[in-house]
Amino acid sequence: MEDNHPHHKALAEHYKSIIEGLGEDPNREGLLKTPERAAKAMLYLTQGYKQQPAEILKSAMFKDDYKQMVVVKDIEIYSMCEHHMLPFFGKAHIAYIPNGYIVGLSKLPRVADAFARRLQVQERLTTEILNCIQDTLEPGGVAVVIEAQHMCMCMRGVSKQNSVTTTSAFTGGFLKDERTRSEFMKIISARLH
Repeated sequence: MEDNHPHHKALAEHYKSIIEGLGEDPNREGLLKTPERAAKAMLYLTQGYKQQPAEILKSAMFKDDYKQMVVVKDIEIYSMCEHHMLPFFGKAHIAYIPNGYIVGLSKLPRVADAFARRLQVQERLTTEILNCIQDTLEPGGVAVVIEAQHMCMCMRGVSKQNSVTTTSAFTGGFLKDERTRSEFMKIISARLH
């Protein structure tokens, strides 16, 4: 992120106040540039607010007769828990059944990233990705599964370092047809690569 972002200076001042509030000296050598770096990092980690996920999809929609499942799995996601502003990260698995249009494969991870780079909860992240794809492509169905570790659970509170949270959402053929959903789940569970 650029130093000239409209909120960069104000965020840096807030981080300086936080450092002081913790009882540290923000003028200490090791912390001197921390407010600036923390502000840049937070602006980068929340850059999804400036992105339009539907426009990402529309930029690479192509008419096509393909009507079988398209799956992009193991998409790395990094987000910030809106409750504690601590990271959560993991993998998203996205599938859709084309209905007249296909989309450039890189656009599905970009959509996931645009929603992940905001203050989030995993449940909403899952449905936002699903709804964006469903509303924009109008496919025969969409499936989204996210598996993530939450630092708010690992570093504080219950301190469960190895817990993984899984969320899922389905529309169309994935919701109505058990065989289609099972095929998707089998694909994302398999190690084909």
